Amino acid sequence: MNILLTGGTGFIGSHLVPILLEKGYQLTLLSRKTRQPQQAVKFVQTLANFSDLNEFDAVINLAGEPIFDKRWTEKQKQKLLDSRVRLTAQLADLFVKSTQPPAVFISSSATGFYGDLPTDQSGTEKTPSSGGFTAELCKQWEVEALKTEAITRLCLIRTGIVFSERGGALKRMLPLYHLGLGGKLGNGKQHWAWIALEDYLRALCFLLENPNCVGVYNFVSPYPVTNAEFNCWLAKQCSKPAFCHVPAFVLKWLLGERSAILLDNQPLVPTHLLADGFGFKYPDLNFLNIKFS
Repeated sequence: MNILLTGGTGFIGSHLVPILLEKGYQLTLLSRKTRQPQQAVKFVQTLANFSDLNEFDAVINLAGEPIFDKRWTEKQKQKLLDSRVRLTAQLADLFVKSTQPPAVFISSSATGFYGDLPTDQSGTEKTPSSGGFTAELCKQWEVEALKTEAITRLCLIRTGIVFSERGGALKRMLPLYHLGLGGKLGNGKQHWAWIALEDYLRALCFLLENPNCVGVYNFVSPYPVTNAEFNCWLAKQCSKPAFCHVPAFVLKWLLGERSAILLDNQPLVPTHLLADGFGFKYPDLNFLNIKFS
């Protein structure tokens, strides 16, 4: 299988690449970052190199400016939009121009699509989007990908918080917890939709390799946790107390609109993945016995 992968040098993509190579797939990585040549990997810096996508069997679109790294000024919001929406639109245009388009297009979105859900009732892929910047970003992002659904097998993946000892969200949290300064955020009752990195990678390969999989998928574990539950779990993993508390108004003052990522209530479940037969290795935090050093 010949695959075009965007975002292949990011946190998730860099862990996906060796898995795809081990499966014997040929990879073309779209990345602004230069890398040493790898076996079976070709690097390109722009989609302008392509007039169509006829040479590829699959496209995996994981690219996007990191959403939490910088304050959401109007300039930064535009960068977040452009890095997702504009690139996805370019890919969709290349699909349309292809006489033999790739058989599958796996395109990222995020659980930010749903915004702040007002209830503890489980949300599914059919739960409507609400307001807020992340919801609007994800809607625009998905609209572009949906332009290919009559051309190829389209899988839209709405990703929750990815947990791994190798990076991502936990990497930012660990220093405070190692110092015993961890604690709940806001009232701690908001649900976080999360997924273990290993399950994310397994689920993506599941969609790639199963021709019956199509549509929207929540890439989240079957059991979302409240922030308070997560706080207790991570403190236990670090063998440290975690009695600090950051009120919601403080987070909003410090982070501005970005605080929504931490404070929005998202009791989401992966209904579509489960219905299609995917089995989670880490369905809840009790299975994720990571020991942090």
